[in-house]
Amino acid sequence: MEKTTTRSTLSEAVFKNVGLSRNESASLVDSVFAEILSSLIVGDDVKISSFGTFIVRQKKERVGRNPKTGEEVPITARSVVTFRASNVLKSKVNAKNKTNHTE
Repeated sequence: MEKTTTRSTLSEAVFKNVGLSRNESASLVDSVFAEILSSLIVGDDVKISSFGTFIVRQKKERVGRNPKTGEEVPITARSVVTFRASNVLKSKVNAKNKTNHTE
């Protein structure tokens, strides 16, 4: 069964591993996400060592197509956030997946 890590899962992990209260742990996790968000909003990339980089890319306006009707539809210019995993993260995930497949 696949499990999803949520904000509350992260704050619970901080609570157990760091020793802050549950409220302080939740507040810390929220502060980290708020800081990442504010950096991305102003267009800055966010690099987390040994984890990866969140990159803000600007996409130009273009013409798309409605798949059902084939009608051309304009797609407005927008900013998108992409994530590029670090080599450390990739190697740890791949090592974990190799051990899971051999069992």
